[in-house]
Amino acid sequence: MSEKFRVQVLNHISARGLRRLSWERFAVSADVDDPHAILLRSADLHGRPIPESVLAVGRAGSGTNNIPVATLSQRGVPVFNAPGANANAVKELVLAGMLLAARNLDRALPYVASQAAADPDLETKIEAGKKAFAGYELAGHTLGVVGLGKIGCLVADVAIKLGMNVIGYDPDITVEAAWSLPASVKKAHSLGEILRHSNFLTLHVPLVDATRGMIDAGAVAQMKPGAVVLNFSRGGVVDDGAIIEALAERQLSRYVCDFPAPHLMEHPGVILLPHLGASTGEAEENCAVMVADQVRDYLLDGTIRHAVNFPDVDLPRESPWRIAIANANVPNMVGGISHELAAARLNIATMTNKSRGDLAYTLVDVDSDVPAPVVKAIGAIDGVLMVRYLPQPA
Repeated sequence: MSEKFRVQVLNHISARGLRRLSWERFAVSADVDDPHAILLRSADLHGRPIPESVLAVGRAGSGTNNIPVATLSQRGVPVFNAPGANANAVKELVLAGMLLAARNLDRALPYVASQAAADPDLETKIEAGKKAFAGYELAGHTLGVVGLGKIGCLVADVAIKLGMNVIGYDPDITVEAAWSLPASVKKAHSLGEILRHSNFLTLHVPLVDATRGMIDAGAVAQMKPGAVVLNFSRGGVVDDGAIIEALAERQLSRYVCDFPAPHLMEHPGVILLPHLGASTGEAEENCAVMVADQVRDYLLDGTIRHAVNFPDVDLPRESPWRIAIANANVPNMVGGISHELAAARLNIATMTNKSRGDLAYTLVDVDSDVPAPVVKAIGAIDGVLMVRYLPQPA
């Protein structure tokens, strides 16, 4: 039996997900020395020493802002996440956010709670007071969806079924997302176009340099007076100062945000939720299962699926002897690897090489056992970041 892979768990990860890591091949614990992989949710790895033994990091969620992806990329370490695993949970919360804003439910609930249950005039007061919370229906209004990944497509679909008009914008939409997008969604050609037409604007983009502060004073000024902005993406995507000013000027009627901040607290036009987007039992299980499968398959077979820094590479095994190489995306890397194997008289059964930006990844199956000096020689090739020999257990 080969040595077990050691997996360190830094947050509560659903037991259903952890069961995907069989005890025969994996030792899973919060306290392990020299882990081969780290599983986490919200734990912050920035400024925290990451042992040289770490081969992979998996986040049971979508965002990876709490992980030093660039540093790990330089070491040849893939960072996995679980895109789409929490999509239904976020979709339902976006719908709840629209209803909260449109029907003034956030104000109506505390009004009822403030009444004395023993008051003989309770019913009369409730009837008289409800006029202050009259709202409007979603049907017939236009929802703008910025970011048409799994969540954005699901939000668009449910809004259409509620009778809303939907306009979507995503300059980087994938072919898969385009196929799953309802045909009745109008595609905007710019952010400005979607801003000008939306009564509700919902954001579903990652927080990167290009999206930081994308909804600023200039963006809000283009929106319809009285519009509602919903942010279930990341706090930094929206300029909170611009939002507060727009609420004061009644350019916006409400701001629904899943990322509380001190300057947003107690503002009458802001509906704050305590980061509930993926906080359902189902979403937590889905994320845990997805990322555990990805880390397991990478450690055992070198397969990469849904890494944020490496290309997807899935090569069915054609022999028990496999080499996985992470390298800089430079010319003649495949030639250098092939040369070392040929020099050792090792025949290649199958091979694949894919790149993503500055990084590339190669899987090679050979027809016989690979001696340690050959693995070392491949690791010494200029540009190779990590090399692993992955023979199947006898």
